[in-house]
Amino acid sequence: MKQKPSRRYELKKRADALEETRRRIIEATVELHRTVGPAATRITDIAKRAGVQRVTVYNHFPDERSLLTSCSAHWRELHPSPDPGAWREIDDTGQRLRLGLRELYCWYRETEPMTANVLRDAEIIPALGQLVQNGLGSYLSAVQTILTERPKFRGRRRERVEAAARVAIDFHTWRALAKLGDKSAAELAARFVEAAAAD
Repeated sequence: MKQKPSRRYELKKRADALEETRRRIIEATVELHRTVGPAATRITDIAKRAGVQRVTVYNHFPDERSLLTSCSAHWRELHPSPDPGAWREIDDTGQRLRLGLRELYCWYRETEPMTANVLRDAEIIPALGQLVQNGLGSYLSAVQTILTERPKFRGRRRERVEAAARVAIDFHTWRALAKLGDKSAAELAARFVEAAAAD
C-alpha cells in the first residue's frame, strides 16, 4: 500500500513552488525594467513574461514598492557595485582616484541600460526615486567620501574638490566620456578633480 506524502513534504513542495513563481516574476520584471524601463512596465507584461496570471503578481507583490525593492535586490546581487572600502588601502591619492573611477565606470558600462532607465524613471515614480536615493545615492556618497578624503582640504577648496568629485562619479558624466574607454575616461575625470584641488 502506497503511503501518503507527509504534511511536511507537501508544505515544502508548496513553498518551493511559490518561491519559484516569485523568482519568475522578479526576473520578468527586471528584464522589462532593463529593456523598456520601470515606467513603461505593466503588470500585464510582467505576468505574461513570467507565465502567470495578473492576480498572481499582486498576490506576491501587493504594491509597487514591494516589487521594486525585490527587483532592486535581485539586480544588485547579479551586478554588485565595486567596493569603495578597498580603495582606502591605496595611499597615493591619484592612484586611488583613478582606480576608483575606473572600477566605477566599468560597473556603469556593465549596467548601463538598467541604470539609464531607472535614473530616468525615478523622476516620475516616487517609490523608485526613494529606492534610488537610498541605494545608488548612498553608495555614490560613500564613493565620493573615500575618493576625496585625503588630503584634507578646507573651505572653498574642499567645496571645489567635492563638487568636482560629484561630477566625476555621476553616471551621466561617464556616459558623456564612455566613447573614450573607461581607462581614458577615468584619467580625464581624475584630472578634473585634481584641477579643482589645485590652488
